[in-house]
Amino acid sequence: MKRVAQFFKVSKENFLEAMKDDFPEYTQEDIVDMYESIELPKRATKGSAGYDFYAPFAFSLPPGSTMKIPTGIRVKMDEDWVLKLYPRSGLGFKYRLQLNNTVGIIDSDYYYSDNEGHIFAKITNDSNEGKTLEIGAGAGFMQGIFIEYGITVDDEAEGIRNGGFGSTTKQ
Repeated sequence: MKRVAQFFKVSKENFLEAMKDDFPEYTQEDIVDMYESIELPKRATKGSAGYDFYAPFAFSLPPGSTMKIPTGIRVKMDEDWVLKLYPRSGLGFKYRLQLNNTVGIIDSDYYYSDNEGHIFAKITNDSNEGKTLEIGAGAGFMQGIFIEYGITVDDEAEGIRNGGFGSTTKQ
């Protein structure tokens, strides 16, 4: 098995800022407590392909609702690899939980972005059965799989990332 990456927490300041943007109901003390409790992603079994990402706080997601979750996690990986993010299989099956961009793509150079490579998950409960998704703090809700990739023989990309979502195509 190739060892190609390592997970880290983003800085406490980065996590505080991300939480304040979308979750004003939490105090700074609440957010610091959440940060201290963040668990790095890990595989559940030796045969698991996916690294489980854990919710930094408890949340409820009624059918048709969307939420952006700052995970507090970043990943440093070898250059020829990408981290692909998906909902945990059981949550997709039971609640039709979806990532809003279908599959999250974390490029190897995202780690060096201005936002510290902070991984966010924007999720939607697409249940058509009226089921509300309840996730406890520290519960797994998303999984990431490392995939090796190649490039074309005539590839000459030399751009440098300096941002988050969609930053590589911004003019």
